[in-house]
Amino acid sequence: MNLHEYQGKEILSSFGVRIQRGIVASNHKEAVDAAKQLTAETGTGWHVIKAQVHAGGRGKGGGVKLAKNLQEVEQIANDIIGMMLVTPQTSAEGKLVNQVLICEDVYYPGDSEPEEYYMSVLLNRATGKNMIMYSTEGGMDIETVAEETPHLIFTEEVDPLLGLMPFQARKIAFNLGLSGMAFKEMTKFVTSLYTAYIKSDSAMFEINPVL
Repeated sequence: MNLHEYQGKEILSSFGVRIQRGIVASNHKEAVDAAKQLTAETGTGWHVIKAQVHAGGRGKGGGVKLAKNLQEVEQIANDIIGMMLVTPQTSAEGKLVNQVLICEDVYYPGDSEPEEYYMSVLLNRATGKNMIMYSTEGGMDIETVAEETPHLIFTEEVDPLLGLMPFQARKIAFNLGLSGMAFKEMTKFVTSLYTAYIKSDSAMFEINPVL
């Protein structure tokens, strides 16, 4: 069963995985109300509007946009809802967008952008073991990274009997070049993500980017 982004985030949050806050909306009025609520709860002044369809590459198709005020939230939501979104993972006809996810902009109001990473958990069918795939090149099309810079993609296989071991979570954080508090936060994130993957009996989790 494929899930929309907001549904996947609900699952992750239930297992203690820290996520980007967001509220789903079915029309531009709900989108504005959602943005106001997020501003009140998080302090963010900018919002990311994301089309909710079962396909990746939404940003390339115009399905993910940044709004810097409520007027832009209303206009962008109105433009995206009802559109046929075409991405590299849809047919030429695209997919109808019925809902958008209004998210806090995690970059606001910082002076610099945080590092972005890629991470997924899936079954390696060749070995029969679960595998964590990760990269320092988050925010990009992972297929492009695999083709052009495969050395920047790492994998960590997990023994199904032992589960994810603490040293493996630390290894992932180390390979991502993290230290100090960021190192500790990443090991906690990896552990929670793998727990969510196992306990929800999912076929695949993919988060891009991880901040």
